[in-house]
Amino acid sequence: MACSNKNQKEEVATNPKLDSIQQWINLAQKSKDLSLEDRTFYLKKAEKEALTQTNDTIILEQLSKVTLEYYKMKDSLNFRRSNKVLLGVASKAKAFKIEGYAHWDLAEFLQFNGILDSAYSNYRNALRSFERLPVDSTSKSLKARMYYGMARIQDSYKDYLGAETNVAIALKIFDDLGDNGRIYNCYNLLGVVAGGLGNSVKSLEYYDKARITLELMEPSEKTTQLIWQNKNNTTSVYLRNEDYDMSKKLYQELLKSTDLKEKKPELYSLALAGLAYSIFKTDKDYDKVEALLKESIEVNIEFGKIYDLARPKQFYAELLAAKGDTTQAIQNAKESFAIAKETYNNDRLLNALSLLTNIDPKNAAKYANDYYTLNETIQEEERTKRDKFARISWETDQIIEENQVLTEEKQMWAGAVFGLVVFGFAFISIVILYINNNRLKFKQKQQESNQEIYNLMLSQQGKFEEGKQLEQKRISEELHDGILGEMLGIRLILSGLNEREDMASVAQRADLIEKLRGVEEEIRTISHELNSAAYKKFHNFIVSLEDMIGDIEQSSGITCSFTYDNEVSWDNLLGDIKINAYRIVQEALKNCIKHAESQRVTINFQQVGDNLQLTIADDGVGFDVNKGRKGIGLKNIISRTKKVKGTVDIDSKKGTGTTITVTIPARFIELNVMEQTANA
Repeated sequence: MACSNKNQKEEVATNPKLDSIQQWINLAQKSKDLSLEDRTFYLKKAEKEALTQTNDTIILEQLSKVTLEYYKMKDSLNFRRSNKVLLGVASKAKAFKIEGYAHWDLAEFLQFNGILDSAYSNYRNALRSFERLPVDSTSKSLKARMYYGMARIQDSYKDYLGAETNVAIALKIFDDLGDNGRIYNCYNLLGVVAGGLGNSVKSLEYYDKARITLELMEPSEKTTQLIWQNKNNTTSVYLRNEDYDMSKKLYQELLKSTDLKEKKPELYSLALAGLAYSIFKTDKDYDKVEALLKESIEVNIEFGKIYDLARPKQFYAELLAAKGDTTQAIQNAKESFAIAKETYNNDRLLNALSLLTNIDPKNAAKYANDYYTLNETIQEEERTKRDKFARISWETDQIIEENQVLTEEKQMWAGAVFGLVVFGFAFISIVILYINNNRLKFKQKQQESNQEIYNLMLSQQGKFEEGKQLEQKRISEELHDGILGEMLGIRLILSGLNEREDMASVAQRADLIEKLRGVEEEIRTISHELNSAAYKKFHNFIVSLEDMIGDIEQSSGITCSFTYDNEVSWDNLLGDIKINAYRIVQEALKNCIKHAESQRVTINFQQVGDNLQLTIADDGVGFDVNKGRKGIGLKNIISRTKKVKGTVDIDSKKGTGTTITVTIPARFIELNVMEQTANA
């Protein structure tokens, strides 16, 4: 290992191409006077050169730098492309730490852009990568941060129970590591979650534990800002519980903090609005309330904190309504609603609609109906996301469990193969002793025949081993189309051995042939029984297709281009359509590799009218569709298309490539549900 590290260091030290790569990255990173286009140009050069290196460590290090720089430049298109390449190289090299960081970067990117379900999935994938690292303080911390990241996303969709579970796991790890900064974050999030569950007492307990944790930390500017955050969070609990005297007192204390406005303007604005509302509900000092709210609004506008502007606008509308200025109250309530809608602040949207219902009697019915509709939509969306989070966790656990089962099965089959090998050697020895009484020429022929039989039987055993890891439908087709043909070959070979003249040998061979016929019947029976097995439902259908196509592209060297219609709800297709479409693409790509000698393949999946149209086109050698028998691959494609009531069109000529067009009636899960409801 030491020798390997030494060689690697020498390669790095003497690699002029590596120096160029680093120079290009440095140019893109540090030359802020360059245009975005020029910086992207240098990063692409660095990325291209990095992929030509032979050392996986060098490739991964340089690709990580390139991807991170795209992320910092907010170049989403190149970041996602580069991140995908990095993930592929890291997965192939089993570089789990870099693979985890790549998923983590993608999760934060998606979270920032509001794609929270995919962000959650990538946090989960990063966790799986970090779990495969050696157990030490670093890997423990990385895992805990992924649990915390997932909990934050769950909290945003009000999956409070799921968030509470994940943040509790993270807290235990951080507590063991003595990481006070992240212990504070966990207690703070637990306080938010408890507040979401309506448990104000528990929420205050968690915020108090967060405060105690801050007291253990070294004084710094960051610690001071966290203390301000903790005070605001604690005070907001009293405000929600309508304990306005306590909230007024605590907000006044918070606003006395030095540099609060300069260092944390958004927190300063929240405290101003909170204090104003507390005074509005207790002292009725409307002039002071109005001054505080106007200052809060001005701070938000000055520092560009548009998201927080909806809150003081709503409070100001309530104040104006109390003063009798209904027109201005309605205007400010509408402005609060518009800002909340623009910033996707659902809670503030509902509050604004509720306020408009009370202060605008003329349109109260409309606002009430809008409130009800929006509330139902939000709850349905949150319910869907919670279900999706649970499904992602369940599927991840299933994958881990299946991998464990497959490992055990491999060990079992390895033992079975070893026993078969021992038995085979014993059988060959007996045969050799028997044919020593015959002529040398016949002896040699018999040895060759039996060796061939043994190899075929061993190959057959391998087929069974592979079949254990595939779905029942594929087992059925492989048994029927592949194994029976091979068994028939064995029977024909044995039939040829009946050229021996002695009766004992003839009788023995005939007996073996009869036994093989029995095996054929048994396998045919198994095939028909397995043929009725139910398909598994595919989730993340397009992602599954992209992963499969990407894997084949990497392993074969063929360039694959996959496009699809974004308007189609692919995940809601019926399960049998998804599994058969997936297998058709897989089978077609296998044909391109084995027979077509293709360099490029394009796959397109779109909806045309009431049908789905799947097109696979290659630039291979082609064939004459009107001559010769169709191979097993094409037969399987035709068979699978018929099962989903579709049609296949194969366009090919020698030297011009092949285009396979599969047309399938589009059937979706939601449509079936609607039809059943209508019939009922």
